Amino acid sequence: MDQAAFRVRFEYGLEGARAIAAGPGVLAVVVDVLSFSTTVSVAVERGIAVLPIAARDARAVATAEREQAVLASARSLDRPSLSPASLQRASAVERLVLPSPNGATIAAALSDAGATVIAACLRNAGAVARFADRHLEQPGTSLAVIAAGERWTDGSLRWAVEDLWGAGSVLAALATDAERSPEAVAGAAAGATFSIDGLRSCASGRELVVAGFGEDVRIAGEREASTMMPVLQDGWFVAA
Repeated sequence: MDQAAFRVRFEYGLEGARAIAAGPGVLAVVVDVLSFSTTVSVAVERGIAVLPIAARDARAVATAEREQAVLASARSLDRPSLSPASLQRASAVERLVLPSPNGATIAAALSDAGATVIAACLRNAGAVARFADRHLEQPGTSLAVIAAGERWTDGSLRWAVEDLWGAGSVLAALATDAERSPEAVAGAAAGATFSIDGLRSCASGRELVVAGFGEDVRIAGEREASTMMPVLQDGWFVAA
């Protein structure tokens, strides 16, 4: 079921995004805290344009070559990758093709459907909310906040609490009086439960820490560290 009766909506995953973010006048906010949208926020802060793509495959290689862009590697601290720490260290990168099965896939799908797409995370939730408030001042507009989630080994959606915290932080920071769905109200309440200790100890955070990417978790937990809003324009995330 959709949430079309409400102007402020919240859902999880690709199918949830399609259910609530279809049609003109939609501002779609995609939240993938560990790590797609956090990495995009860091990249755009550094003047790097980011092209989202679903997987690091032959199509990604061809796209990077065609666009004269760097293709992000598998998560690494030593070269541009899905790791936000790697983008803070990167030099001489102007355009980046960034594979991600969750956040990038959702962002590209919603852009293709005609929505205006913004990448949000804990670092820029307040700035995104202020932008959304201005968007909702226009008649006939709506806001769809999407928590990307993760995937189980069978491909089904895995509820990821870090994305709930990120999406909830955007929803909680809204000042609009536009009517919110019950899902959006619940999401906003969940945003208040965020803590950096929780981010480190949740399933996704622990996975990264154990793999040696604790710095990525730290960066992702820098709440309100950025006023940069990456918006998807002509297939690329750039500064709004």
